[in-house]
Amino acid sequence: MSKKQYCMVIDLNACVGCSACDIACKRENNVPHSFAWSNHIIETSGTFPDVKFRYTPTLCNHCSDAPCVEVCPTTAMHKTENGITMHATDKCIGCSACRVACPYDVIYFNKHKPHEAENPDMAVIPGGTSTPEEVVEDLGVPIPYYNPERAKTLAGVRPRGVIEKCTFCDHRLSDGLDPACVEACPAGARIFGDRNDPESQPSKALSKNHARVLQPEKGTKPNVLYIRDY
Repeated sequence: MSKKQYCMVIDLNACVGCSACDIACKRENNVPHSFAWSNHIIETSGTFPDVKFRYTPTLCNHCSDAPCVEVCPTTAMHKTENGITMHATDKCIGCSACRVACPYDVIYFNKHKPHEAENPDMAVIPGGTSTPEEVVEDLGVPIPYYNPERAKTLAGVRPRGVIEKCTFCDHRLSDGLDPACVEACPAGARIFGDRNDPESQPSKALSKNHARVLQPEKGTKPNVLYIRDY
């Protein structure tokens, strides 16, 4: 039997560009405001009224030949047995070699203290709602909007001075769940599973549709693939 290789197939014909995936990812993975593990590329071309619009969801491509893994001096960036490109926060020295090597601009560096509130002692409704500081103290969490599930396999909140990126929600996969972005998509545009299993949903989708990847000339063999179009 072939080795498992998780992949995501994104159906651009089904995608409605609502960014629910981006929001779900931030909530699930405690991602800081300054960047997004799940993001998108917006392209427009032409001259009004003949204008074309393209919305392409993006995330770590979990490449089979991942340049970020090759250049990491501490093996913080590594491949798992199921094909995920994973990052170990405790091994990261913040050199950003992986970020420079990634041709897709989907690896991020924590320059600042994560989730630092501008007014931690200010309530939205004075006397009616709690302040961020009060929520953190009362609940015993590092940030007011915290998902403890993320900490099962990775630091729940990554510290300043290290790299972070999409992990295909590996902590959810271990519980038999799909990545948060897949679950949140209202149009069913994200198809996730083992591409080496001919009975998986991604394999079936890829067998019926011509697939493309971002920057194929880089030769990284991405495991995020796009089918159909607008």
